Amino acid sequence: MSIHSPILATLYVALGGGLGAALRYQSGRGLTAWLGPQTITAFPWATLAVNVVGSLLMGLLFGWLTKQTGDTDPWRLMLGVGLLGGFTTFSAFSLEMMVLIERGQPLLALTYAAVSVMAGLTALYVGLIAMRVAG
Repeated sequence: MSIHSPILATLYVALGGGLGAALRYQSGRGLTAWLGPQTITAFPWATLAVNVVGSLLMGLLFGWLTKQTGDTDPWRLMLGVGLLGGFTTFSAFSLEMMVLIERGQPLLALTYAAVSVMAGLTALYVGLIAMRVAG
C-alpha cells in the first residue's frame, strides 16, 4: 500500500511512536527495578541500553527493508520513524550528558558519549550485516 496522504503517513508514525515511547518507558522501569535506583541514577544505564538495542533494531529493520521489492513506506514510517524513533532516546542522552557535566563529572560524560556512540554504531552495523547474510 502506497502512502499518498500526509495524514495517513502521520498516523503510521503516531501509531509506531506511541508504542515505541511506551516500550522505552517500560524498559526504563524494568532496568530500574533490576539494577536499583541508585545504580540507574549514578550512570544512565537505561538510556544506554535502549539506544544500543534501538540501534540494533534499526539496523535489522533497514537491512530488511532494503531487501523488499514492494512499497516499504508503511513499515519504514511505522517501525523506523515511529516505533524506533519513540523508543530510542537521543534527547534523553543529551540531557543526561549535560547533567553529568554539570555535576562536575566530565570524564564520566565523555565515557558515556563514547560508549553510546560506538556501541550504537556497532550494533547497527551488526544488524545490517545479519540481515544481509540472512538472505
